[in-house]
Amino acid sequence: MQKISFTKMVASGNDFVVIDKKPAGSLCALARVLCDRKFGAGADGLLLISKAKNTDLHMRIINADGSEAEMCGNGARCVALFSGKKKIKIRTLAGIINARVYGNQVKIQLTDPKQIKLDIPLNVAGRLIKVNFINTGVPHVVIFVDGLDKMDVTGIGCLIRWHLKFSPAGTNVNFVEVKDDNLIRIRTYERGVEGETLACGTGSTAAALIFALKNNLKTPVKVKTQSGEVLKIYFNKDDERFRGVWLEGSAKIAYKGEYYV
Repeated sequence: MQKISFTKMVASGNDFVVIDKKPAGSLCALARVLCDRKFGAGADGLLLISKAKNTDLHMRIINADGSEAEMCGNGARCVALFSGKKKIKIRTLAGIINARVYGNQVKIQLTDPKQIKLDIPLNVAGRLIKVNFINTGVPHVVIFVDGLDKMDVTGIGCLIRWHLKFSPAGTNVNFVEVKDDNLIRIRTYERGVEGETLACGTGSTAAALIFALKNNLKTPVKVKTQSGEVLKIYFNKDDERFRGVWLEGSAKIAYKGEYYV
């Protein structure tokens, strides 16, 4: 049997298994067993850390279903805290992420968002709705709703996640309710987890930026996640373009352990 040492980490309700030494065998298969909440450690995803040229660390994100993601905002915040450094550069498939650590608060600079599209007509289960799209390292649909607590996030989210409009990559789906001039509430269906999570860093960022764009808001925008934590999103906006986008929230080490494969 192979013994794998890991660290369980949580950022705003998103939980991860973090490994800093590549194990033998398939990472996809390992992620599925490690992230299983009945037979494994239980997590939304597996984060594999390794050394990288011209940056401090390289981070790979393997979702709970074994698929690999380009980027994970809350995962990057966990890795920054795990590193033990105050400032760090992390290489991801989406690009290089800068991070700052202040105690248990971690602030990361995301890659500049792209592919912004507003008010896209979409036929979902025979009903025509308008959605917004933005890529904040990974693809996100943002839908503004009333009565967020009553939303069928899993059912409707799954239909949009697999919609032909967003194939072949698919998309994450964020349901957003406006609470105040600079505060929104969010619930997210995450691609790769294939269900609702308590928080999504890139999803919260996506929702905040779309909200700011549609309402001509200034930075920062606050996003209350399903875990109850409020994340802060900072940005510079030039017409319909964003740059200097930062995500801030808490992260912590839950426990350390060993898993036997």
